[in-house]
Amino acid sequence: MIRIENLRMSYRSGGAPVPAIQDVSLDIEPGQFYTLLGPSGCGKTTTLRCVAGLEEPDSGEITVGDKLVFSSNQGAWVPPYRRNIGMVFQSYAIWPHMSVFENVAFPLKNDSTRVPREEMRKRVLDALALVKLDAYADRPAPHLSGGQQQRLALARALVGEPKVLLLDEPLSNLDAKLREEMRVELRELAKRLNVTTLFVTHEQLEALTMSDVVAVMKDGRIIQSGTPAEIYSQPRSAFVAKFIGRSNIIPGRVMDRSQGEALVQTSLGQIRCRDGGTGNEVVLAVRPEDVKIVPTGTPGADNVFEGHVERSLFFGECVESVVRVGDVSLQLRLHPQDAPTGGDVIRFRLPQKRCLALSADS
Repeated sequence: MIRIENLRMSYRSGGAPVPAIQDVSLDIEPGQFYTLLGPSGCGKTTTLRCVAGLEEPDSGEITVGDKLVFSSNQGAWVPPYRRNIGMVFQSYAIWPHMSVFENVAFPLKNDSTRVPREEMRKRVLDALALVKLDAYADRPAPHLSGGQQQRLALARALVGEPKVLLLDEPLSNLDAKLREEMRVELRELAKRLNVTTLFVTHEQLEALTMSDVVAVMKDGRIIQSGTPAEIYSQPRSAFVAKFIGRSNIIPGRVMDRSQGEALVQTSLGQIRCRDGGTGNEVVLAVRPEDVKIVPTGTPGADNVFEGHVERSLFFGECVESVVRVGDVSLQLRLHPQDAPTGGDVIRFRLPQKRCLALSADS
Protein backbone atom coordinates (compact mmCIF):
# COMPACT_ATOMS: atom_id res chain seq x y z
CA MET A 1 0.00 0.00 0.00
CA ILE A 2 0.93 3.67 -0.29
CA ARG A 3 -0.29 6.36 2.06
CA ILE A 4 0.33 10.07 1.54
CA GLU A 5 -0.83 12.56 4.14
CA ASN A 6 -0.92 16.35 3.76
CA LEU A 7 2.03 16.42 1.36
CA ARG A 8 3.34 19.84 0.39
CA MET A 9 6.28 20.82 -1.79
CA SER A 10 7.46 24.05 -3.41
CA TYR A 11 10.16 24.93 -5.89
CA ARG A 12 12.19 28.11 -5.86
CA SER A 13 11.79 30.51 -8.79
CA GLY A 14 13.56 33.84 -8.60
CA GLY A 15 13.81 33.49 -4.84
CA ALA A 16 10.07 33.05 -4.31
CA PRO A 17 8.56 29.61 -3.53
CA VAL A 18 6.25 28.19 -6.22
CA PRO A 19 3.82 25.54 -4.90
CA ALA A 20 4.06 22.22 -6.75
CA ILE A 21 2.02 20.05 -4.35
CA GLN A 22 -0.56 21.44 -1.95
CA ASP A 23 -1.97 19.22 0.83
CA VAL A 24 -2.13 16.03 -1.23
CA SER A 25 -3.49 13.03 0.66
CA LEU A 26 -4.31 9.59 -0.76
CA ASP A 27 -4.47 5.92 0.16
CA ILE A 28 -3.61 3.18 -2.33
CA GLU A 29 -4.70 -0.30 -1.32
CA PRO A 30 -2.42 -3.34 -1.80
CA GLY A 31 -2.57 -4.56 -5.40
CA GLN A 32 -4.48 -1.49 -6.57
CA PHE A 33 -3.74 0.29 -9.87
CA TYR A 34 -3.98 3.97 -8.93
CA THR A 35 -3.57 6.77 -11.49
CA LEU A 36 -2.69 10.43 -11.06
CA LEU A 37 -4.19 12.25 -14.04
CA GLY A 38 -3.91 15.89 -14.98
CA PRO A 39 -2.41 18.48 -17.33
CA SER A 40 1.27 19.39 -17.43
CA GLY A 41 2.38 21.24 -14.33
CA CYS A 42 -0.42 19.96 -12.07
CA GLY A 43 1.96 18.18 -9.64
CA LYS A 44 1.37 14.55 -10.58
CA THR A 45 4.98 13.67 -11.48
CA THR A 46 6.32 15.60 -8.48
CA THR A 47 4.03 13.53 -6.25
CA LEU A 48 5.35 10.32 -7.83
CA ARG A 49 8.97 11.46 -7.41
CA CYS A 50 8.31 12.20 -3.74
CA VAL A 51 7.09 8.62 -3.26
CA ALA A 52 10.20 7.37 -5.07
CA GLY A 53 12.48 9.49 -2.89
CA LEU A 54 13.78 11.51 -5.84
CA GLU A 55 12.33 14.70 -4.34
CA GLU A 56 12.16 15.70 -0.68
CA PRO A 57 8.84 17.36 0.22
CA ASP A 58 8.52 20.37 2.49
CA SER A 59 6.03 18.69 4.82
CA GLY A 60 3.69 15.73 5.22
CA GLU A 61 4.13 11.98 5.48
CA ILE A 62 4.64 9.12 3.02
CA THR A 63 4.28 5.44 3.91
CA VAL A 64 5.23 2.64 1.49
CA GLY A 65 4.07 -0.78 2.63
CA ASP A 66 4.54 -0.78 6.39
CA LYS A 67 7.52 1.60 6.29
CA LEU A 68 7.34 5.33 6.98
CA VAL A 69 9.70 6.68 4.32
CA PHE A 70 9.17 10.40 4.91
CA SER A 71 7.79 12.46 7.78
CA SER A 72 8.44 16.13 8.36
CA ASN A 73 7.13 15.85 11.94
CA GLN A 74 9.28 12.86 12.87
CA GLY A 75 12.30 13.84 10.78
CA ALA A 76 12.12 10.56 8.85
CA TRP A 77 13.80 10.15 5.46
CA VAL A 78 14.46 6.78 3.79
CA PRO A 79 16.67 6.94 0.66
CA PRO A 80 15.23 5.65 -2.64
CA TYR A 81 17.24 2.42 -2.71
CA ARG A 82 15.76 1.35 0.64
CA ARG A 83 12.09 1.95 -0.24
CA ASN A 84 11.52 -1.39 -2.04
CA ILE A 85 10.06 0.23 -5.13
CA GLY A 86 10.41 -0.31 -8.86
CA MET A 87 10.17 2.62 -11.24
CA VAL A 88 9.76 3.05 -14.99
CA PHE A 89 10.68 6.50 -16.29
CA GLN A 90 9.13 8.27 -19.25
CA SER A 91 12.44 8.02 -21.12
CA TYR A 92 12.96 4.35 -20.01
CA ALA A 93 16.58 5.21 -18.96
CA ILE A 94 18.03 2.13 -20.69
CA TRP A 95 21.83 1.86 -20.44
CA PRO A 96 23.01 1.65 -24.07
CA HIS A 97 26.41 0.08 -23.26
CA MET A 98 24.76 -2.96 -21.63
CA SER A 99 22.96 -5.99 -22.99
CA VAL A 100 19.31 -6.66 -22.22
CA PHE A 101 20.35 -9.14 -19.51
CA GLU A 102 22.82 -6.70 -17.94
CA ASN A 103 20.24 -3.92 -17.83
CA VAL A 104 17.80 -6.06 -15.88
CA ALA A 105 20.50 -7.53 -13.64
CA PHE A 106 21.90 -4.16 -12.60
CA PRO A 107 19.50 -3.53 -9.65
CA LEU A 108 20.48 -6.91 -8.17
CA LYS A 109 24.18 -5.95 -8.04
CA ASN A 110 23.81 -3.07 -5.58
CA ASP A 111 25.14 -3.65 -2.07
CA SER A 112 21.67 -3.45 -0.52
CA THR A 113 20.09 -5.92 -2.95
CA ARG A 114 23.01 -8.12 -4.04
CA VAL A 115 22.03 -11.74 -4.65
CA PRO A 116 24.08 -14.86 -5.54
CA ARG A 117 24.97 -15.27 -9.19
CA GLU A 118 22.69 -18.23 -9.91
CA GLU A 119 19.72 -16.66 -8.18
CA MET A 120 20.38 -13.42 -10.06
CA ARG A 121 20.38 -15.24 -13.40
CA LYS A 122 17.10 -16.99 -12.60
CA ARG A 123 15.39 -13.78 -11.46
CA VAL A 124 16.58 -11.84 -14.51
CA LEU A 125 15.36 -14.52 -16.94
CA ASP A 126 12.07 -14.80 -15.06
CA ALA A 127 11.59 -11.02 -15.30
CA LEU A 128 12.40 -11.06 -19.02
CA ALA A 129 9.95 -13.93 -19.55
CA LEU A 130 7.23 -11.88 -17.84
CA VAL A 131 7.59 -9.18 -20.50
CA LYS A 132 8.28 -11.64 -23.33
CA LEU A 133 11.92 -10.64 -23.83
CA ASP A 134 13.67 -13.83 -22.64
CA ALA A 135 14.76 -14.59 -26.20
CA TYR A 136 16.56 -11.22 -26.37
CA ALA A 137 18.70 -11.55 -23.22
CA ASP A 138 22.04 -11.28 -25.04
CA ARG A 139 21.00 -8.54 -27.46
CA PRO A 140 22.52 -5.04 -27.05
CA ALA A 141 19.84 -2.86 -25.48
CA PRO A 142 19.95 -0.14 -28.21
CA HIS A 143 19.01 -2.78 -30.80
CA LEU A 144 15.52 -3.15 -29.32
CA SER A 145 12.48 -1.40 -30.73
CA GLY A 146 10.71 1.30 -28.72
CA GLY A 147 8.11 -1.11 -27.43
CA GLN A 148 10.77 -3.65 -26.48
CA GLN A 149 12.75 -0.99 -24.62
CA GLN A 150 9.62 -0.14 -22.67
CA ARG A 151 9.28 -3.82 -21.72
CA LEU A 152 12.94 -3.91 -20.77
CA ALA A 153 12.51 -0.96 -18.42
CA LEU A 154 9.51 -2.72 -16.87
CA ALA A 155 11.48 -5.96 -16.38
CA ARG A 156 14.28 -4.02 -14.67
CA ALA A 157 11.73 -2.38 -12.35
CA LEU A 158 10.20 -5.76 -11.43
CA VAL A 159 13.33 -7.90 -11.01
CA GLY A 160 13.85 -6.69 -7.44
CA GLU A 161 10.34 -7.93 -6.52
CA PRO A 162 9.21 -4.53 -5.28
CA LYS A 163 6.13 -3.92 -3.16
CA VAL A 164 5.31 -0.84 -5.20
CA LEU A 165 5.62 -0.07 -8.92
CA LEU A 166 5.87 3.59 -10.00
CA LEU A 167 5.14 4.41 -13.64
CA ASP A 168 5.91 7.91 -14.96
CA GLU A 169 4.09 8.21 -18.32
CA PRO A 170 5.84 5.05 -19.61
CA LEU A 171 3.71 4.79 -22.77
CA SER A 172 4.10 8.34 -24.07
CA ASN A 173 6.97 7.51 -26.46
CA LEU A 174 5.13 4.67 -28.21
CA ASP A 175 3.10 4.89 -31.41
CA ALA A 176 -0.69 4.76 -31.11
CA LYS A 177 -1.17 1.06 -31.90
CA LEU A 178 1.66 -0.12 -29.67
CA ARG A 179 0.43 2.14 -26.87
CA GLU A 180 -2.98 0.48 -27.09
CA GLU A 181 -1.42 -2.99 -26.84
CA MET A 182 0.82 -2.02 -23.94
CA ARG A 183 -2.08 -0.53 -21.96
CA VAL A 184 -3.65 -3.96 -21.79
CA GLU A 185 -0.40 -5.83 -21.15
CA LEU A 186 0.79 -3.45 -18.46
CA ARG A 187 -2.43 -3.62 -16.46
CA GLU A 188 -2.66 -7.41 -16.78
CA LEU A 189 0.94 -7.80 -15.65
CA ALA A 190 0.44 -5.56 -12.60
CA LYS A 191 -2.69 -7.50 -11.65
CA ARG A 192 -1.04 -10.89 -12.19
CA LEU A 193 1.84 -9.92 -9.91
CA ASN A 194 -0.52 -8.21 -7.45
CA VAL A 195 1.89 -5.26 -7.22
CA THR A 196 0.61 -1.93 -5.91
CA THR A 197 0.94 0.50 -8.82
CA LEU A 198 1.05 4.30 -8.93
CA PHE A 199 0.73 5.49 -12.53
CA VAL A 200 1.14 9.04 -13.81
CA THR A 201 -0.34 10.17 -17.12
CA HIS A 202 -1.98 13.09 -18.89
CA GLU A 203 -3.74 10.73 -21.30
CA GLN A 204 -7.40 10.34 -20.35
CA LEU A 205 -7.84 7.05 -22.23
CA GLU A 206 -4.93 5.45 -20.40
CA ALA A 207 -6.39 6.48 -17.05
CA LEU A 208 -9.90 5.26 -17.87
CA THR A 209 -8.88 1.88 -19.31
CA MET A 210 -6.06 0.90 -16.93
CA SER A 211 -7.03 2.16 -13.47
CA ASP A 212 -8.90 0.93 -10.44
CA VAL A 213 -8.89 4.49 -9.09
CA VAL A 214 -8.25 7.78 -10.89
CA ALA A 215 -7.26 10.95 -9.03
CA VAL A 216 -7.57 14.13 -11.11
CA MET A 217 -5.05 16.82 -10.18
CA LYS A 218 -5.09 20.56 -10.79
CA ASP A 219 -2.73 23.23 -9.44
CA GLY A 220 -1.02 20.79 -7.09
CA ARG A 221 -4.21 19.40 -5.56
CA ILE A 222 -6.36 16.31 -6.04
CA ILE A 223 -9.77 17.74 -6.94
CA GLN A 224 -11.62 14.44 -7.44
CA SER A 225 -10.88 10.74 -7.14
CA GLY A 226 -12.95 7.65 -7.82
CA THR A 227 -13.37 4.74 -10.21
CA PRO A 228 -13.02 5.55 -13.92
CA ALA A 229 -16.80 5.23 -14.34
CA GLU A 230 -17.45 7.63 -11.44
CA ILE A 231 -14.98 10.20 -12.70
CA TYR A 232 -16.40 10.08 -16.22
CA SER A 233 -20.13 10.02 -15.47
CA GLN A 234 -20.23 11.98 -12.20
CA PRO A 235 -17.73 14.84 -12.45
CA ARG A 236 -17.91 17.25 -9.52
CA SER A 237 -16.50 20.24 -11.38
CA ALA A 238 -16.48 21.78 -14.83
CA PHE A 239 -12.71 21.18 -14.99
CA VAL A 240 -13.11 17.41 -14.53
CA ALA A 241 -16.03 17.30 -16.98
CA LYS A 242 -13.92 19.02 -19.64
CA PHE A 243 -10.63 17.25 -18.91
CA ILE A 244 -11.97 13.68 -18.77
CA GLY A 245 -13.23 12.99 -22.26
CA ARG A 246 -15.16 15.78 -23.92
CA SER A 247 -18.21 17.61 -22.70
CA ASN A 248 -20.54 20.26 -24.05
CA ILE A 249 -20.43 23.07 -21.50
CA ILE A 250 -23.45 25.39 -21.48
CA PRO A 251 -23.65 28.35 -19.06
CA GLY A 252 -27.00 28.86 -17.32
CA ARG A 253 -28.91 30.06 -14.30
CA VAL A 254 -30.93 27.84 -11.97
CA MET A 255 -34.65 28.65 -12.01
CA ASP A 256 -35.78 25.86 -9.67
CA ARG A 257 -34.27 22.99 -7.62
CA SER A 258 -35.99 19.93 -6.21
CA GLN A 259 -34.82 16.48 -5.06
CA GLY A 260 -31.50 16.44 -6.89
CA GLU A 261 -32.88 17.94 -10.11
CA ALA A 262 -32.74 21.46 -11.49
CA LEU A 263 -34.44 23.60 -14.10
CA VAL A 264 -31.81 25.80 -15.74
CA GLN A 265 -32.31 28.74 -18.08
CA THR A 266 -29.72 28.75 -20.87
CA SER A 267 -29.29 30.48 -24.21
CA LEU A 268 -30.78 27.31 -25.77
CA GLY A 269 -33.85 27.57 -23.56
CA GLN A 270 -34.87 25.86 -20.35
CA ILE A 271 -33.14 22.54 -19.62
CA ARG A 272 -34.06 20.01 -16.95
CA CYS A 273 -31.03 18.21 -15.54
CA ARG A 274 -29.37 16.53 -12.59
CA ASP A 275 -28.22 19.00 -9.97
CA GLY A 276 -24.58 18.72 -8.93
CA GLY A 277 -23.81 22.37 -8.32
CA THR A 278 -24.29 25.12 -5.77
CA GLY A 279 -25.43 28.69 -6.28
CA ASN A 280 -27.63 30.01 -9.05
CA GLU A 281 -24.92 30.45 -11.69
CA VAL A 282 -24.05 27.05 -13.13
CA VAL A 283 -22.75 25.34 -16.23
CA LEU A 284 -24.40 22.30 -17.78
CA ALA A 285 -22.17 19.41 -18.85
CA VAL A 286 -23.41 16.83 -21.34
CA ARG A 287 -21.25 14.31 -23.20
CA PRO A 288 -21.35 14.31 -27.04
CA GLU A 289 -22.42 10.66 -27.09
CA ASP A 290 -25.42 11.49 -24.88
CA VAL A 291 -26.97 13.97 -27.32
CA LYS A 292 -29.77 12.12 -29.12
CA ILE A 293 -31.25 12.83 -32.56
CA VAL A 294 -35.04 13.26 -32.46
CA PRO A 295 -36.98 12.26 -35.62
CA THR A 296 -38.85 15.06 -37.38
CA GLY A 297 -42.48 15.15 -36.37
CA THR A 298 -41.89 13.77 -32.87
CA PRO A 299 -44.17 15.51 -30.32
CA GLY A 300 -42.51 18.22 -28.23
CA ALA A 301 -40.72 17.23 -25.01
CA ASP A 302 -38.33 18.63 -22.42
CA ASN A 303 -34.81 19.44 -23.55
CA VAL A 304 -35.55 19.15 -27.28
CA PHE A 305 -33.99 21.76 -29.59
CA GLU A 306 -33.39 22.39 -33.27
CA GLY A 307 -30.06 23.30 -34.80
CA HIS A 308 -28.01 23.57 -37.97
CA VAL A 309 -25.24 21.01 -38.63
CA GLU A 310 -22.05 22.95 -39.32
CA ARG A 311 -19.81 19.96 -40.04
CA SER A 312 -19.46 16.22 -39.60
CA LEU A 313 -16.19 14.30 -39.32
CA PHE A 314 -15.93 10.57 -40.00
CA PHE A 315 -13.82 8.61 -37.47
CA GLY A 316 -14.62 5.07 -38.59
CA GLU A 317 -16.53 3.76 -35.59
CA CYS A 318 -18.40 7.05 -35.17
CA VAL A 319 -19.15 10.43 -36.71
CA GLU A 320 -18.63 13.63 -34.74
CA SER A 321 -20.91 16.49 -35.72
CA VAL A 322 -21.07 20.10 -34.61
CA VAL A 323 -24.58 21.58 -34.35
CA ARG A 324 -25.15 25.30 -33.88
CA VAL A 325 -28.17 26.73 -32.08
CA GLY A 326 -27.94 30.52 -31.99
CA ASP A 327 -24.54 31.33 -30.49
CA VAL A 328 -24.08 27.87 -28.96
CA SER A 329 -22.20 25.02 -30.69
CA LEU A 330 -22.72 21.47 -29.49
CA GLN A 331 -20.79 18.32 -30.30
CA LEU A 332 -22.59 15.06 -31.10
CA ARG A 333 -20.99 11.62 -31.39
CA LEU A 334 -23.15 9.22 -33.39
CA HIS A 335 -23.02 5.89 -35.19
CA PRO A 336 -22.15 6.51 -38.87
CA GLN A 337 -25.56 5.19 -39.98
CA ASP A 338 -27.36 7.73 -37.79
CA ALA A 339 -25.17 10.75 -38.42
CA PRO A 340 -26.35 13.92 -40.20
CA THR A 341 -24.30 15.69 -42.85
CA GLY A 342 -23.14 19.27 -43.00
CA GLY A 343 -25.98 21.68 -43.80
CA ASP A 344 -28.75 19.54 -42.31
CA VAL A 345 -31.25 20.99 -39.86
CA ILE A 346 -31.89 18.50 -37.06
CA ARG A 347 -33.82 18.17 -33.84
CA PHE A 348 -31.99 16.74 -30.86
CA ARG A 349 -32.59 16.00 -27.21
CA LEU A 350 -30.39 16.45 -24.16
CA PRO A 351 -31.55 13.61 -21.87
CA GLN A 352 -32.31 14.91 -18.40
CA LYS A 353 -30.40 12.10 -16.66
CA ARG A 354 -27.33 12.80 -18.81
CA CYS A 355 -27.22 16.55 -18.19
CA LEU A 356 -25.41 17.68 -15.05
CA ALA A 357 -25.49 21.17 -13.53
CA LEU A 358 -22.15 22.13 -11.98
CA SER A 359 -21.06 25.23 -10.10
CA ALA A 360 -19.91 27.86 -12.58
CA ASP A 361 -16.72 28.63 -10.66
CA SER A 362 -15.59 24.99 -10.34
